[in-house]
Parts: sequence; C-alpha cells; structure tokens
Amino acid sequence: MTKMSKGAISEFIKKYYLHFNAAALVDAAEGYEKQLAKGSKMLVSLAGAMSTAEIGKIFAEMIRKDKLQIISCTGANLEEDVMNLVAHSHYKRVPNYRDLTPQDEWDLLEKGLNRVTDTCIPEHEAFRRIQEHIVKIWKDAEAAGERYFPHEYMYKLLLSGVLEEYYEIDLKDSWMYAAAEKNLPIVVPGWEDSTMGNIFASYVLKGELKASTMKSGIEYMTFLADWYTENSKEGIGFFQIGGGIAGDFPICVVPMLYQDMERTDTPFWNYFCQISDSTTSYGSYSGAVPNEKITWGKLDIDTPKFIIESDATIVAPLIFAYLLDM
Repeated sequence: MTKMSKGAISEFIKKYYLHFNAAALVDAAEGYEKQLAKGSKMLVSLAGAMSTAEIGKIFAEMIRKDKLQIISCTGANLEEDVMNLVAHSHYKRVPNYRDLTPQDEWDLLEKGLNRVTDTCIPEHEAFRRIQEHIVKIWKDAEAAGERYFPHEYMYKLLLSGVLEEYYEIDLKDSWMYAAAEKNLPIVVPGWEDSTMGNIFASYVLKGELKASTMKSGIEYMTFLADWYTENSKEGIGFFQIGGGIAGDFPICVVPMLYQDMERTDTPFWNYFCQISDSTTSYGSYSGAVPNEKITWGKLDIDTPKFIIESDATIVAPLIFAYLLDM
C-alpha cells in the first residue's frame, strides 16, 4: 500500500522546524509515526484543559484513523468535551483574563461562568444539562445491579442519543463521541475531582446512590494492567500531553507489573514523548526529564525519548496534523 503524501502543514513543519523545541516536535512526530508503522500501539494522556481548548477538532480524527489505541485523561477532559458539544454557544471568551480583578472573577461566578484561562464554561447549560441525563443512567445501572467505569457511563450517555437536541458543534469535532463509537479503552484516574465526580459524590452523600455503582481507580489500574499485558507484544508507546495524574497513573503500570507482580518479562514503554511547559526539575513529576523514568522502571535505556517544552495547545495539533498527513 502506497503511503499518502504529506500535506501542506506537514511540509511546512519539516521545512521550517529545524532546531530546539521546533526540532524536538518534528523528531517526536516522526518517532510516533515509526511507532505505528512497525505495529506498536500508542497511549495518549490528556492533562490540562485540552478539551476546553477544543482539541477534539483534530483529536477525534486521530481516533477515527486509529492513530492511538488507548487514552488516559483527567475527569475534566472526559466531561468538558461533552460540555463543549452541548453548550458551545454559551461559552464566553475573556481575552483580557490576565487583567481581571477579584471582583471581576466574582462577577463571572455570579453569572454561572467558571473560568479556564481565557474561556468560561457556562454552568447551567453545560454541567446541569448533562447532569439530568447522567444521573438517570447512574441510577438505572444501580437498579439493575450493574457497575461501570466513569467513561463507560459517558459512552452510554452519548450513544443513547438523549443529548442530540442540544448539539451545538459538528459531531465529528467531539473526541469523546469518536471514542464512544469505537468503544476505545480509556482510563480516568482521579475522576472524583471532576465536576461529574463531585456530583456523583453528592448523590452518595444524600443516600441516593452507592459509591460502588462507580468502578474505582484501583479497578482502572487492574484493567490497564490486563490491557497492557494483552497488547504489549509489539510494544506500546506513551504520548503525554501535560503532566499530573493523567500521565503518572498509566505510566506506573509497567513497574507495577514488573516489580509488584514479578512479571519480569513485561516490556517497557517503547516510545515516550511529553509536551510540557513545566520548569525542568528532578523534584517534580511534570518537570522531570524522561531519563529519570529509567530509574523507576518505566522506560528502557534505548526507548526513544522526546520532551517538547512548549504549550500543548500549540504543539499537539501540529503533531497530530503531521500524523494525519495534513
């Protein structure tokens, strides 16, 4: 099969991105492409507010074109893609966000606008519009004696069609809908600190739901352990956007299998890239350089390692465009 030629964006990157972070971007993109070409799989982790940054416009196509096989994301990214799907026209952009006073911030709160950098998520149209329907799905599962992961409940919500009347963007720009259609594996560590996690906890406190109706973080880890074991024959790469729990949780599955399960034939992650603007530091997870991960049993000496010190909202779409031959 003849490989499709690269498009204008890819050719621009190859011509002009020659040194420093720009060169690291090209090297990482080419390494990712080689990873898939040799039959290896890829995990992509999403931290930060990437869904609110509308990464779905290109990430959904990455999912449809099988450029990744599993996702690890924060609870915020899981839900905020769906929020953008159903309430996009109600979002408010605040380009002068650096100049806001505490009173300005309070005024946004009073209007039900929760700010993420320069973008305010509308509480009523986004959170509450979803809440009505997701709570019913939670309660129906509990009544049937069923338990699911957070992302599985969101898949049920999207595939049920109950939100269709609210759609405000092209469905092809929702990465969660693309993932739901493929039933793509997702792990969502620390889901409890998201808005939907808080809402679920409130129903548990009120005695209207049992905590056990939602599968736990430990169950996510054991699921990931089984998935990694089953899929690592040809290697699995790790493409990390940002830092924090979305990256730290899944990357630990390898030392857990190797050291704690004593499965010494467990392969290391065979590609690693992190996009981060965190200050380089051996005291922080997000700022640690990839070589430090060798000492923790996550990466091998020869694992291709890339770090792009830049804003993921700028870098990730460029790398994805390269992989999609745009």
